[in-house]
Amino acid sequence: MLSRNLGFTLVEMLVVLAIIAIIAAVSGIGMRNSFESARDAQRKSDLRQYQTALERQANNNNGFYESRTTAVDAPGAAGTLCADLVLTSCPVDPRRCADTTCTALKDNTWIQYTYISDGTGSGNPTGRNYVLWARLENVTTTTYWEICSNGKSGTVTTAPTNSTCDL
Repeated sequence: MLSRNLGFTLVEMLVVLAIIAIIAAVSGIGMRNSFESARDAQRKSDLRQYQTALERQANNNNGFYESRTTAVDAPGAAGTLCADLVLTSCPVDPRRCADTTCTALKDNTWIQYTYISDGTGSGNPTGRNYVLWARLENVTTTTYWEICSNGKSGTVTTAPTNSTCDL
């Protein structure tokens, strides 16, 4: 009489598990890059919203922008760009939060939206030039997305230190 084995051998099971593990690892890496790219796209969109608010404010103030001669956090509390522009809803970086449960970037740095301009530095509309920027996450070297008052936008490798456009 002929005997039939209807089950899988241990070797076959281990091969299948190894293949599943490899697929899971590869897809996990791809998902991480997708999430980083999505957050970078959100950052660019958020900075464009600030740019629109700045242009609207300048149109109401004879072409002058809010003046902050030292870099300020765009969406923070009083004394920031969001407060200067009297925005009711301020775009905030997708990874930013108010408590200690946030996750820093791979190099233990945080991302924020930052603004600097020329003028008197009082927060009043006396500036003629500005730069908005945020660090990007899905790049191999430190890179910032910069938007300038002259309408240019793009990537730079160092954070701005004044209102001069680096593009």
